[in-house]
Amino acid sequence: MMIMLINIKSSTSSPPFEFLKELQGCKKGACDKVQGLRDLKNYLQHFGYLPSNNHTKTPIQTQTHSLADHDHDHNHDDDFDDLLVSAIKTYQTNYNLKPTGTLDTETLYNMMKPRCGVADIVNNNTTRMRSGKKRAHPDNHQDHHHYHTVSHYTFFEGKPKWPASKSKLTYGFLPGTPSEAAAAVGRAFNTWASNTHFSFVQAQDYAKADVRVSFERGDHGDGDSFDGAGGVLAHAFSPTDGRLHFDAEETWAVGVVPGAFDVETVALHEIGHILGLHHSSVEGAIMFPQIGAGSTKGLHGDDIQGINALYNVVV
Repeated sequence: MMIMLINIKSSTSSPPFEFLKELQGCKKGACDKVQGLRDLKNYLQHFGYLPSNNHTKTPIQTQTHSLADHDHDHNHDDDFDDLLVSAIKTYQTNYNLKPTGTLDTETLYNMMKPRCGVADIVNNNTTRMRSGKKRAHPDNHQDHHHYHTVSHYTFFEGKPKWPASKSKLTYGFLPGTPSEAAAAVGRAFNTWASNTHFSFVQAQDYAKADVRVSFERGDHGDGDSFDGAGGVLAHAFSPTDGRLHFDAEETWAVGVVPGAFDVETVALHEIGHILGLHHSSVEGAIMFPQIGAGSTKGLHGDDIQGINALYNVVV
């Protein structure tokens, strides 16, 4: 069943990340100053790969205070500088690409995919999606240099989580939310309940719910404006804020519909943030930042391991 949720399209407007196409093949030394690099820097700053001056708590805030203030000026020019090279390499590492620092076709194609609006890096420009790896015991106890990784989940800075007294959470929908969308989000809550110590019940009063779900457009008052169809799909805040926002300008659907995004799949991802999970570098995990149109996805072992680790649940 297709749900049209304030689906706004314009034949004259391009998807938000379309500008990246013009930068294909750029690298330091070959295109040290190229028009459009400042837009790339804005993109990388938005998702945590370059430092930000913004100290307001938003879903995409990056706390990169260790870099000198003068470095921030480089985010607004078209120079292919060393800071940009480093940011691109970090991005490539997080998305399982070869960390060359070059804007090759594969990297740009990946950057253009619709995704969650929560930043990938949230801790002093060092925390990566891969930083949640837990190291198992050495395969050979005499050799402490050989480890194997067992997970790729990560947490928000400071590991915020819901207190033990709040294992039963209420959720509500902004009045006017289509019933089909509300039902799909409800199923996502049920899936998390089936795999965690949490339980969820729908509240009648949206304003008093622990988790408040709404479909929003553009600047909707949380400091993180949506960008229109084809860019950021949704975002949510870490515990215990409780806000979960979908971009109403996307084409939303229930189930697999070509060119549309499955409400339940995106809800599963954003509820993960609500519970305290950050992004994962495991492509099969629901907490991987990118979500494709015309597809569905469920919880992965990495997601369940992560939430159990955060709340010290032994299974």
